Amino acid sequence: MAVIALGPCAALAQPAKVYRVGFLGTASASGYQREVEWIRDGLRRFGYEEGKNVAIEYRWADGSAERLRQIAGEFVAANVDAILVHNIPGALAASRATSTIPIVMADGADPVAAGLAASLARPGGNITGSTSFVPEESVKRLELLKQLAPAVRRIAFLSTASPPPAFTVTRKALERSAASMGVAIHDFPVRDPAALPEAFRAMGAAAMDGVLVNNEPVLNAQANVIAALASLARLPSAGYPTFADAGGLIAYGASRPALYGRAGYFLDRIFKGARAGELPFEQAAKFDLILNQKTARALGMAIPSTLRLRADRIIE
Repeated sequence: MAVIALGPCAALAQPAKVYRVGFLGTASASGYQREVEWIRDGLRRFGYEEGKNVAIEYRWADGSAERLRQIAGEFVAANVDAILVHNIPGALAASRATSTIPIVMADGADPVAAGLAASLARPGGNITGSTSFVPEESVKRLELLKQLAPAVRRIAFLSTASPPPAFTVTRKALERSAASMGVAIHDFPVRDPAALPEAFRAMGAAAMDGVLVNNEPVLNAQANVIAALASLARLPSAGYPTFADAGGLIAYGASRPALYGRAGYFLDRIFKGARAGELPFEQAAKFDLILNQKTARALGMAIPSTLRLRADRIIE
């Protein structure tokens, strides 16, 4: 019987591949520290540790569309194994930069409406990931705000008015719901976070008595500022799931730890050879209602028992 002798180098186990991921952040790093940790938690569940078998390059556009496009191009030039985004603008920038590198969306509005996917079940192209129900969530926040503060009649809608497809759908859904509740929605768009104080001064001048914060990365990253300005203006406020922790009155929406953590699943499938466009988009399954009792007391409001029973968490 022939015996094949292996040299010392051949006998050694080959080093594990280190997968390279480019994280394309629309907002700023300071406002997304928890989301980054949720992504890491999700990767760990599938056996990936940064610095061992996965390397993630985090780059942030700080709200600049031009910078978003630039970063996407940089990741394509670096030939990363996947690009991870956290909203529709990031996904659009990445998809315009490459049709071959897999793109995973950790969170975002409807990718079909944005022209990124043929359908949720069969995206096609090179993108997959998780999507939340942005218009429905916004309507639910309006309903919760009206339930907790029945006297509100003139509600400010704080947004950047972009991206156009998602914003238009959300705005129309809010308008329909507001009409049925007997309230009026007034737009207060801000293109730059530095304009937030002026936006709240304008709300005061226009006699607004409540504020809805649109779910957008640029605004999410300014949660503490927005909550403080709403408190100073004595405006009951409602926003995305992390908003109450920042001091906002009401937070409602798809569970962000679940959405961002799920990115690990999609990246794992892609690393193992799956084509992104053949992996169905997943719609958010868990929704959180968080109420801030401290903020309610400061506004002289009482949280109804019906809302208390429905809340996933109450910040005392």
